[in-house]
Amino acid sequence: MRILSWNVNGLRSCWDKGFQAWLQRSRAGVVGLQEVRARDDQLADCWPGLRRWHRAFVAAERPGYSGVGLLSRRPPDDLTTSLGDPAFDAEGRFQQVRFGKLLVVNAYFPNGNGKDRDLSRIPYKLAFYRRVFELLEPERARGAPVLVMGDFNTAHREIDLARPRANVKNSGFTPAEREELDRWIRAGWVDTFRAFEPGPGHYTWWSQRFGVRAQNIGWRIDYVLASPGAAPYLRKAFIQAHVEGSDHCPVGVEVDDAITG
Repeated sequence: MRILSWNVNGLRSCWDKGFQAWLQRSRAGVVGLQEVRARDDQLADCWPGLRRWHRAFVAAERPGYSGVGLLSRRPPDDLTTSLGDPAFDAEGRFQQVRFGKLLVVNAYFPNGNGKDRDLSRIPYKLAFYRRVFELLEPERARGAPVLVMGDFNTAHREIDLARPRANVKNSGFTPAEREELDRWIRAGWVDTFRAFEPGPGHYTWWSQRFGVRAQNIGWRIDYVLASPGAAPYLRKAFIQAHVEGSDHCPVGVEVDDAITG
């Protein structure tokens, strides 16, 4: 079973830059999308290309902002899109689906910057992290297989961005944000990519300034985290840094089919 995640930075824009061809080649069973930035009625041109997929999209109340979407080869057994807090739900950042015993979360974690890059949204960002953690804690504690995929908007360690010293005071690499990811790891969540690849130079987001991506001056902020109950089923984790169409690239895992029970 192949599960992929991609912040598409606007699905309509990414669609015109090769998204459909990528999806056809992906061999994915489940695909989580973040920063869709469109309502269902604005995606009508995409639906014919997705007719073989079960699809679910959640838009933000604010037009052209945030939003997540989930595509799957088989229909999920159930779907949840609410975190139980209007302040979070209004931004369309969360989906939870179940396939048999497997729980999959697709989330677009907030950026900590306010309008003036003033770090004013870090409290909101950390509260979102904690709400997702708390929601999943009973499942993790009972040993259920859970995968949390998406744009986490945080580089966990110095190895996860090209210029750590220059970014210690920037959202995405402040001590408070990194500590929140540490808390997940201490609780037993597995950073699936690092379970297979310990080395440097692997990133999932690059500034759109000219030449930055070509020089691989990036950040690894997109993840698939596995609960202790899911970790034994992991077979592979990867970053598709060669795939363009967004300022992010896809990430994913391959898991044993037995994970669904």
